[in-house]
Amino acid sequence: DIRIFDVTKSDKEFVWHRDDKTRQIEILEGEGWQFQRENNLPFLLKRGMIFEIEKESYHRLVKGITDLKIKIINK
Repeated sequence: DIRIFDVTKSDKEFVWHRDDKTRQIEILEGEGWQFQRENNLPFLLKRGMIFEIEKESYHRLVKGITDLKIKIINK
């Protein structure tokens, strides 16, 4: 599943939330975007990076400077 996050959207669109499944995420494109887990500092997302988002864990995106394109792998 491919998702694109539009850099022209308001910062208010990128809210803290939880997913109902654990997912692996691969970063395909995007500059300046950050990912933040609850009680952690955000980290920069880079092309080729793969990481996991645990089921029911709070997280959010911090908007970058170009559109973000990711691949979602449901576990």
